[in-house]
Amino acid sequence: MSPVHPSRSGGAATARAVVDESGVLVQWNEHARRLLGYEPGEAEGRPAAELLVPGEAVPAPEEDCFRWSGTVGLRHRDGHAVRLWLLAHHRPEHGGEWLVVTPLGSCACPDREPLMRSALEAAPCALAVYDEDLRLCGVNEAMTGVLGLPEENIRGLRPSELSGRLEGEEIERQAQEVLDCGRGRDVQTYMRSGGEDHAHAWLVRLAPLTDGGGRVRGVCMTAHDFSDQYLARERLQLVNEASVRIGTALDVTRTAQELADVCVPALADFVSVDLLDPPADGSEPGPAPAAAPVTLRRAAHQSVTPGCPEALVEPGQVGVYPDASPQADSLVTGRTIVAADAATSLTKWLDRDPARRSWVHEFGVHSTMSVPIMARGGTFGVAVLTRFRRPDPFTPDDVLLAEEITARAAVCIDNARRFSRERRTALALQRSLLPRTLPRTAALDAASRYLPAARAGVGGDWFDLIPLSGMRVAMVVGDVVGRGIQASATMGRLRTAVQTLADIDLAPDELLTHLDDLVVRLSQETGPDGAVGEVGATCLYVVYDPVSRRCSLARAGHPAPVVMPPDEPPREIKLPSGPPLGLGGLPFESAEVDLPVGTVLGLYTDGLVEGRDRDADASRRLLCSALAAGTAAATTPDAGPVVDVGQTAGAAQVTGSLDDACDRILQALLPQCGINDDVALLLARTHGLPASQVATWDIFADPALVAAMRRHVVGQLSAWNLNDSVFTAELVVSELATNAIRYADPPIRLRLIHDATTLICEVSDSSHTAPHLRRARAYDEGGRGLLLVSQLTQRWGSRHTAEGKTIWAELSLLDE
Repeated sequence: MSPVHPSRSGGAATARAVVDESGVLVQWNEHARRLLGYEPGEAEGRPAAELLVPGEAVPAPEEDCFRWSGTVGLRHRDGHAVRLWLLAHHRPEHGGEWLVVTPLGSCACPDREPLMRSALEAAPCALAVYDEDLRLCGVNEAMTGVLGLPEENIRGLRPSELSGRLEGEEIERQAQEVLDCGRGRDVQTYMRSGGEDHAHAWLVRLAPLTDGGGRVRGVCMTAHDFSDQYLARERLQLVNEASVRIGTALDVTRTAQELADVCVPALADFVSVDLLDPPADGSEPGPAPAAAPVTLRRAAHQSVTPGCPEALVEPGQVGVYPDASPQADSLVTGRTIVAADAATSLTKWLDRDPARRSWVHEFGVHSTMSVPIMARGGTFGVAVLTRFRRPDPFTPDDVLLAEEITARAAVCIDNARRFSRERRTALALQRSLLPRTLPRTAALDAASRYLPAARAGVGGDWFDLIPLSGMRVAMVVGDVVGRGIQASATMGRLRTAVQTLADIDLAPDELLTHLDDLVVRLSQETGPDGAVGEVGATCLYVVYDPVSRRCSLARAGHPAPVVMPPDEPPREIKLPSGPPLGLGGLPFESAEVDLPVGTVLGLYTDGLVEGRDRDADASRRLLCSALAAGTAAATTPDAGPVVDVGQTAGAAQVTGSLDDACDRILQALLPQCGINDDVALLLARTHGLPASQVATWDIFADPALVAAMRRHVVGQLSAWNLNDSVFTAELVVSELATNAIRYADPPIRLRLIHDATTLICEVSDSSHTAPHLRRARAYDEGGRGLLLVSQLTQRWGSRHTAEGKTIWAELSLLDE
């Protein structure tokens, strides 16, 4: 039952009834009973048409009609006919029901004429006066035009009954508070009035009307149409919202989707964003296409209807748009194309595309707007805005608003593509500078991973595995400060420098000192614009000797490595941190540790352990746990393959446990949604050369004893079953030993080392003078020994030691 509003004056009242969408009466108030005699129990539940006088014709309301009024003949309960003026409001928010009202009696406002004269004299616009029961006393001519109803028919109705909508109920509530407190109020609302087909923005001002004694006797209501200001504010708010919501990430597809989301439903009922494919050569996008047809790829779309059933092309699919299509026309001309009546203005295009024509008719599309997406002289695609649910067509203000929002999105799309191009370039440069595969060495097995940052520019992380003389191997991991191509180029220069310094067998602390000097010089170099480029980096350098099974290492501001000896939990190696590279003048310290065979060594960059969700200490603990779990299934016999302990004897298989450990570590420490910093990870499992593969002799400084030394070498190679290498090795040892006896200082020592592929000959002495190749002249008696060694061996060189130097040469044991 509809509420019954009591009348303070006892005069005017409203007969109210509610008819559901099937035409059945569901509410009937007391004033309706007084008017027609039916009790609520008799009226409710029966078809409303039964109350009509037989033969009475009631015009059916038009489609989408929200209000109806007219004079109708109704049957009183005692059978006589009553002709009444009815006002009916359609309320979709209440299940499609109709609220039917009619004023009952007359407005009892004793001082109506003075009130009306006072109100009308001060009224600047549409004005209505309500009594202390909030029943309409009168309206001026402007308000009559706004309501679209004659004054004599609506006098006595309340604001909610004149509107029939929630907005009217809110105005009535505010008017009641004005009556109660005696202070005026302003109410802003957006609603349709009268017989208009679209809503307006209204500023409703409510002021109390008092009598001579100061008693509030009514309310004066004025209505101001401020639609222009309202729409301008809405447009400004939408532009501001677009600047916040569009371009949240440097991703083209996401930016296109954000453009579509912002425009629906604020500007259109359906929006599609189609983009031109970027140039295959990675160059800048060109101007608009010269002519149709135009091939576009759907990047995003959005609709007021869930699931976007209006979409004829799905994201990622390609569509071809011929001439006369709004997409092609707007791209070719470089301006916005508005089709105010899509069914007729796009006839030439729709005739070629029956599916699209049926789409226009099925959804009732009446207006489209195609806006080219352009920025910085390049054309990226087109955004098409469509209206089918909103009845109003696109206005010139809508065009300006759509162009403003699309221009902002175009800049974001251009930024995203520029970032993608630079990222691809930097990533390609960085990958070309990183090792494609790790070299196989007898000293250790190794596995690596490199992951570029997902949300930022590519950084300068790098890793390397460098074979050294004497079966030793160097491992290096570094990180250049900064991002982008400059960081990748600097990384390449530092990696090359490390390889060069490692080749001359510098100790880890000395190598970092030379690398620090290089970074200082790089920082002092000026760019094309004359600016000095600051360069900084961190680095960890490790050298492992499989003969002594010792590891020497030093770091420059880099995270310390993690070590996991066999049958022991992982732990961090206590190592002086050292200053980052580029500070200059500060010392670096080396440390040496013994590594049992089968020890796993982990080197990494800070991107692996630095995250927003946990601190570095927690990440390092998690790294140790993941390393232990990733390598738990494998053991390493001395100088043998990695064997799965789960296999039975005789069925052992070589496993890829280091690769598994790398994957497990990355999965445990890195988020699934992308990383903010580059990550480089290098894992190594140490091997050891048994004493049976190493032979050492002391050489006395007597040239006559060289022949005896050659016999020792021949005998040792025979014992190792390396008879094919006897001649070459004998000659190399003879030359190196003779040079040491002739030019160096004792003590002199010869060492032979071999594995499955390489034989190494080393001669050490106490002299610090390094030998070098020279071109012997025809009449020279000497000077050809090292030249002969270089021609007979795979490679040769010298390294300085604490006692002097070592000359070494490597011979390949593989068949050429």
